[in-house]
Amino acid sequence: MPQATQHAPDSPYAWLRLAISLALGLVACVGNWSVVVALPTVQQEFGALRGGASLAYTFAMIGFAGGTMVMGRVADRHGIAVPAAIGAVSLALGYGLAGLSQDLWQFTLVHLLVGFGSAAGFAPLIADLSLWFVKSRGIAVAFAATGNYMAGAVWPLIIQSGIAAHGWRTTHIAMGLACAAIILPLAWLLRARPSAAAMERAEAATQAARAGLGISPRTLQIVLFVAGFACCMAMAMPQVHIVAYCSDLGYGVARGAQMLSLMLALGIVSRLASGVVADRIGGAMTLFAGSLMQAVALFLYLWFDGLVGLYVVSAIFGLFQGGIVPMYAVIVREYLPPREAGRRIASVLFATMIGMAAGGWISGVIFDMFGSYRVAFLHGFAWNLLNLALIGWLIWRPRPELRTA
Repeated sequence: MPQATQHAPDSPYAWLRLAISLALGLVACVGNWSVVVALPTVQQEFGALRGGASLAYTFAMIGFAGGTMVMGRVADRHGIAVPAAIGAVSLALGYGLAGLSQDLWQFTLVHLLVGFGSAAGFAPLIADLSLWFVKSRGIAVAFAATGNYMAGAVWPLIIQSGIAAHGWRTTHIAMGLACAAIILPLAWLLRARPSAAAMERAEAATQAARAGLGISPRTLQIVLFVAGFACCMAMAMPQVHIVAYCSDLGYGVARGAQMLSLMLALGIVSRLASGVVADRIGGAMTLFAGSLMQAVALFLYLWFDGLVGLYVVSAIFGLFQGGIVPMYAVIVREYLPPREAGRRIASVLFATMIGMAAGGWISGVIFDMFGSYRVAFLHGFAWNLLNLALIGWLIWRPRPELRTA
């Protein structure tokens, strides 16, 4: 393997590394979507309420969030290959134990391992790639983040077919074995690290940008943390419950899985487009635009519940919200120290994952309380408004004028 000092930012090697990372993220992020597809089947087998069955997703996202924090710090010290290998082993164990679980609580608890392993395919990869790009950082980060949505576009159809043909237990065990077999070789290819000179140049650039922003790193981190939580409380409702929603409306689980795949496939388009836009207007403005459009899509879900209407609104939702989460990583790299990229990006994306975990569970609880998802959509819309307010403040707040001697 060539040494990292031989590779400059935005070099051909950096783009090759991006392709490898994308493949790794596609496989590792299966843990974000498997519960969504298996939810109706698992609920029926264990005789649970919707809220109780939804807890497996919540536990997976808690594991994902915890894994993000741990692996972000590991990546800062040892590079991305180590957390990727840890993730492969965790996914194999988690899915193997899920397939062998005898009650709902066993199935739910082992999803901590599933989520922990999937974390290797998201925030640590994004942080690592942000160090290998300068001119094309926005598009590189967006590409890295699409691994999660590519997983959402591909895995639900595979999982649904596997459950229909072989049952959910065999399908879960097979997923774990596949993850280990694919991720471990890819992790080995990502051993190189950026040079000290490149890191020093990146540090100088972020110091200058932060001085222009006019707020402390701590304040920026807090604002992004709360904003990330709020946007994903809103985002969780359609992503986590669209399959169950379609089942309740009488359209069937397969239709819901198709809508989820459509939503996330178009989310890939949104993420890539947001990266191009961010390289031109910055991460904060791109984030605000994406959040505003996500609010529009959530509002549309309140008015359309026909089969065709749900396909259309799910497509719109995917196009509107896909680019939101990567922009937090872009903002962090624009203004915060690059040597802390792993833990800084992990901290902010941790908030988005906790938001997804809480939003997925609370939406299920709201459904159990009201017998309808309408209130759950309104709940998500309210959180979306909070996100818009915070990002709007970050962009348009009054700033103290710089004084000259």
